[in-house]
Amino acid sequence: MKLTWTTARLELAVPLRISRAAMTGRDAVWVCLTDDGHAGYGEVVTSPRARLDTARIDATLTGIAEAITQDSDPAALRARLPRLRADFADALAVVAAVDSAVHDLLARRAGVTVGALLGLPHRDSAPTAYTIGIMPTVEAADTARRLRADGFGVLKIKAGAGDPAADLARVRAIRDAAPGAELLLDPNGGWTAEVAIGVLTAMADLGIAAVEQPVAAGDHRALGRVARAVPMPIVADEDAGTVEDLRLLPPEIAGINIKLAECGGLDAARAMIAWAERHGKHVLLGCQASSTLGIAPAVQLIGAARWIDLDGHLLLAEDPWTGLGGHDGVLRRPAAPGLGVEVRG
Repeated sequence: MKLTWTTARLELAVPLRISRAAMTGRDAVWVCLTDDGHAGYGEVVTSPRARLDTARIDATLTGIAEAITQDSDPAALRARLPRLRADFADALAVVAAVDSAVHDLLARRAGVTVGALLGLPHRDSAPTAYTIGIMPTVEAADTARRLRADGFGVLKIKAGAGDPAADLARVRAIRDAAPGAELLLDPNGGWTAEVAIGVLTAMADLGIAAVEQPVAAGDHRALGRVARAVPMPIVADEDAGTVEDLRLLPPEIAGINIKLAECGGLDAARAMIAWAERHGKHVLLGCQASSTLGIAPAVQLIGAARWIDLDGHLLLAEDPWTGLGGHDGVLRRPAAPGLGVEVRG
């Protein structure tokens, strides 16, 4: 069994601005696990917020490669995943890439999809949100019209950059431009509780389906206060990064955002889904700007989600991998064994 990796550059088609930063592209590291003629793949992308650059990714993968030398086969590595998440807790996105590779390999070897290997609820396809970044109101409305024309029925709107009035005007313009769309709102923790309550109350007539992380991560009291005060469901995002984070969440939230790069991969995501089911919470599947390879593991989970925000590959100028679709607003879970994706020819 051998673990190797290579680096590639992913450029966005259009710069994406959120409450805390703007992004034009990321470096991706593609992980390959091989064993007895079979191979599995995963991807991790750089993240300034997680302090994860290519050098740190390389160092972490080197450490993981050394740690798994005692594992006799991929099944043993799969059993070791909880230990890897504990040992490399400061780089869970890297562990998630290895998690992806081992599940891809095992499923390919068995001739089944990763979803079937894990016994996940089956769903062939699902609508995905497309993210509209923080931009001038007229541009946001034009973007919403174009996305609706392309087939997107779910739009995710970034907010929280410092001007609540501008956020309100932009969301209202998007609603007017896309009257039939389901709207998700994501301030990325950019508001105080007072601002969040005021802005979201003012948006009560706009039919917002859910709001992700309106207040800064770590202020669970404020998160619960907002959830009690506003008319739309509140979904914990940055406060729900890992399985361990969930016990701290206020009971008033309606759901959690599961991102494989945050929790450490499919193995951990299954535990988070089980927690949500036990506590009557919705699941939103989220992602980072990634290639199709980076999005593919999360697509295996679409049968367990209320909302799906897996548009990372759709934001790229050029996607080096293919297999999920999504450009018409609908993701398709591949029927091929493993993750079902491949390098673009």
